[in-house]
Amino acid sequence: MAAIAVLPGYRMEVEFRDGTRGVADFSTVVRSPKNGIFAALANPEFFARATVECGAITWPNGADMDPAWMHESILASGEWSVPD
Repeated sequence: MAAIAVLPGYRMEVEFRDGTRGVADFSTVVRSPKNGIFAALANPEFFARATVECGAITWPNGADMDPAWMHESILASGEWSVPD
């Protein structure tokens, strides 16, 4: 992961080091009753505090997302989301 830009609706525009670009949709994670460490992302200000660390999207509470899983999906379809 090289860069991210927060979009409305708990989404992000992401760009990987190889130039692959797309949209990552985190809305299912935010709405899930079993979201655990990701519960904090429901606060839009907290969600917007995402950064890229060691190639992964991370938040100040330690939540992060696997960039390989995201890259595969974005490479295939231009978007990624966590299944319901």
